[in-house]
Amino acid sequence: MVVDELSDEAVDRLFHALADATRRDILRRAVRGESSVSRLAEAYPMSLAAVQKHIGVLERAGLIAKERRGREQLVRTQPDAVRRAHQALGQLESAWRGRVDRMAEVLDGSSEIDEFSRIDQSVRPRMNSKKGRLR
Repeated sequence: MVVDELSDEAVDRLFHALADATRRDILRRAVRGESSVSRLAEAYPMSLAAVQKHIGVLERAGLIAKERRGREQLVRTQPDAVRRAHQALGQLESAWRGRVDRMAEVLDGSSEIDEFSRIDQSVRPRMNSKKGRLR
């Protein structure tokens, strides 16, 4: 594995965090600037504890960081969060492009495969076109 690649677990955490609309919205708000957890919680029809759980998922994925200032916990986006998400998507894109390229190579060689895979018409039983039965 290349040193700069994300581990499977890190990619799983990243996509799990981004899979939820509330977490994506929290992330968008955090990108605009620091916000307290309690201020963020006011924007959602859920308890403060539920918002804290969403923030915990984002934090474990490395997308945001919490910092305590006095009585407040401030949430801010991690500077390299977008880079990591882009990197994970780039890895997936690269893997799929490789698969598509290999499939294209196989399909390009399909005329040769067809020549060898054809069964002599005289060997195959004939089908009755009206009833679908062997003649």
